[in-house]
Amino acid sequence: MPKNNAVKFEVLHLPPENTISMLVSVGCDAVIFDAWGRASDWEKVLSERGLNLRAIYATHGHPDHIAAAPELAKKFDVDWFLNEKDNFLIGWGNGLLDMFNIPQITPDYKKPKNIPLGTIEILPGIDMEVMESPGHTPGGLMFYFPKYNILMVGDTLFQESYGNTAFPGGDEKQLFESIGKLYKKDLPNGTRVIHGHGMETSIDWLKKNNKFFI
Repeated sequence: MPKNNAVKFEVLHLPPENTISMLVSVGCDAVIFDAWGRASDWEKVLSERGLNLRAIYATHGHPDHIAAAPELAKKFDVDWFLNEKDNFLIGWGNGLLDMFNIPQITPDYKKPKNIPLGTIEILPGIDMEVMESPGHTPGGLMFYFPKYNILMVGDTLFQESYGNTAFPGGDEKQLFESIGKLYKKDLPNGTRVIHGHGMETSIDWLKKNNKFFI
């Protein structure tokens, strides 16, 4: 069992490997970010670590970032959170889930709650700044943990590129504005950046290697 005051950030690649998820825990309590994959696999992860699920957060509403969220939220009787501007995308990409042999999000899914912007406490002692980053989707968000120098950007920005804007609600101009706002925020160079897909980077790495990070 985890120590009562142990804080842990885990980057997870649940099968079938595609989207990067994150599990954040304090002692025995945990929250999931971008719950890709099967709910049964997440149940196994939580059980093996002796963790109690308290909430689920999504950077945006594409199916590869929320696939397991409604079922997990219902199973564990917890809230899952999504920017309400992306609610129209829930279930939109069930065809993609079919391609990965992931259960579809059914019409009677548990509805998400809207994520408030600004700083919120997700678990005792862990504050998270919720930042809007529309463009990849209308309700795209980034999550920043200043105390731990961690930034989760979803599909807003990748190692050397940026998110696809060809899906419903995508807007390239908005996305570039979101990236520009992040750049101007001038986070510490050593900030660990967790992307929705691919390897993680840092703010310094992006400044040196991503020509769109300006």
